[in-house]
Amino acid sequence: MADCGGTGPGDEGGKVRAILIRNLRVHRLVVLALIDSAAWIAALFLAVGLRLSTWSEQPVLLLRESQGAVPFFGVLAIGVAASILHVALAWTLKLHHGRSALGSFEELFGLASVVMVVGVVVGLPNALSPQLYVPRTSTIIGACIALILCAWPRGLWRAIVTQARPNRFGVVSTPVIIVGAGAAGRELVGSMQRDPRQNWDPVAFVDDNPRMKHFRFRGVPVLGTTKELARVATKTSSETVVIAMPSVRSKVLGRIYQIARDAELRVKVLPGLNDLFDGVSHTDIRDVEPSDFLGRNQVSIDVESIADHLEGRRVLVTGAGGSIGSELCRQIARFAPERLVMLDRDESALHAVQLSIYGRADLESPDAVLADIRDAGRIREVFESIHPDVVFHAAALKHVNMLERHPAEAVKTNVLGTLNVLEASAESGVMRFVNISTDKAADPKNVLGMSKRIAEGLTADFSTLATGTYLSVRFGNVLGTRGSVLTTFTTQIENGGPVTVTDSEVSRFFMTVTEAVQLVIQAAAIGRDGEALVLDMGEPVRILDVARQMIEQSGQRIDVIITGLKPGEKLHETLFGLDEVDDRPIHPLVSHVPVPRTDIPARRLLDDPQDDDVAQALNQMCLAMTSEGSDGWWVALQQDEIATSRDN
Repeated sequence: MADCGGTGPGDEGGKVRAILIRNLRVHRLVVLALIDSAAWIAALFLAVGLRLSTWSEQPVLLLRESQGAVPFFGVLAIGVAASILHVALAWTLKLHHGRSALGSFEELFGLASVVMVVGVVVGLPNALSPQLYVPRTSTIIGACIALILCAWPRGLWRAIVTQARPNRFGVVSTPVIIVGAGAAGRELVGSMQRDPRQNWDPVAFVDDNPRMKHFRFRGVPVLGTTKELARVATKTSSETVVIAMPSVRSKVLGRIYQIARDAELRVKVLPGLNDLFDGVSHTDIRDVEPSDFLGRNQVSIDVESIADHLEGRRVLVTGAGGSIGSELCRQIARFAPERLVMLDRDESALHAVQLSIYGRADLESPDAVLADIRDAGRIREVFESIHPDVVFHAAALKHVNMLERHPAEAVKTNVLGTLNVLEASAESGVMRFVNISTDKAADPKNVLGMSKRIAEGLTADFSTLATGTYLSVRFGNVLGTRGSVLTTFTTQIENGGPVTVTDSEVSRFFMTVTEAVQLVIQAAAIGRDGEALVLDMGEPVRILDVARQMIEQSGQRIDVIITGLKPGEKLHETLFGLDEVDDRPIHPLVSHVPVPRTDIPARRLLDDPQDDDVAQALNQMCLAMTSEGSDGWWVALQQDEIATSRDN
């Protein structure tokens, strides 16, 4: 493609057009006033000329209209009066001052309103006068013609200035095909064309909506469907595709990506809706990431209800330095809480989350609290000094394989640590307590799942003991968090492989950090006492497919090794236990599951846990929660040998 910064004839024409546009903008008021005035005079002469057949120099119609004499000076007088009135009214409404973009619907609506008023004001005196200046119907016809003559130059102006402008930086534009001619695609085209550097040159849309077949926006036409990407790319000499469909489902995105890759096209994408806070811009374009194929199950949130529960409230987040906790803090800060307190045992993590929210890190701030949820006295001290209204409990140990080796640590943090936070919350009168759980708590088979299941039961128990609302939120694997499968695969690929997968059929539910956190915040608004809220995360994804996708994107030849499932790992995760029902009374993507309570006397058996017995004790507690209820498992656990030996 020729360099847009050259000095050929086309560039000279572009310079002339740029000078013309600049001068017209400088003299906008005068130019528009002259155009509209001339339009009214021309419109009235044309209307009367069509109405009558001969011309007369009489100022008024002295003869009957049927005799066809056109009063030249009468038309001129009405035209001048209409022009003066139009300019005066337009000045009052700032129509010529740029209140609306030239040629936009808003400006044309204002123009039509002015023309209509002027037509009525100049037409009524003429119609009621005993001696007509022009035929009565001429002002109506003239107003319609004047609107056309006023609007056409504006439309021409808009067509000229919205064309791609000359590149002043000597950068060769990249021709791109935009997938999706919806609102996001159109905003993206506008942003690309307004970019002074002109790095991107949108040459065509593709869209599967049949109603878009002949659509054209800012000179960019729809040339086919997504199945015809290869043909459109050949026709337009394009090698790059931008998928401008922020709300598209992961499965559809994967299909389009594969079609583009089969056509040997480079693929770019707009982020999901959750990441487009300030509208669509060409600067948002990025490479496709594995998370795009896994986590585009966008959650629509009720901003008003969330704001009602967070705005002006004292909010405390435990585990604030973790992947979930830090994103929670960032999103909660948007809702203007009275105070946002971030609690974590990792001082470096607190430093990082403060920096990401405020652009600076002040570890001396009373809102950055260094504490361990295992320390009941310290947690009680923090709550007594802060008296939070809303608590998001994100502190937890989460790695399945590590906790299988050290189950007592899972109990100390996930069970007893949660108990400490619950007791402190109840004593300080917390209004809303949201416990962050995991899909592994549904029909738990490993230490992590069992410890989080019991934490759900503890939270449900406090829903009957405390004055506030206590609930849990359950979701699957979160993309991009520390230690997630994507992080592991990325590191393995960067090191040249191999990529390890436990089983060729193993599958997991995935969601992005943003989606997970939005569910947690939404839960604070819609959740009810004692429930666990579960997000509809679509279909589970095969881990082997994720690995192959990431290897393909890397462009390297890397082997995949099947290592076999490790202790505590499931082949397929579930979102609901065997005795749980998928009920969605409020939000179409959020299920509400009642959780059996874990009563206070029994949970004390886990004080000072030891690795050699705690896993079995956890298992019995979880089984009793589902089979015997919150009252029955106390007796069952007392009869267990482990419990007996511990008592002795």
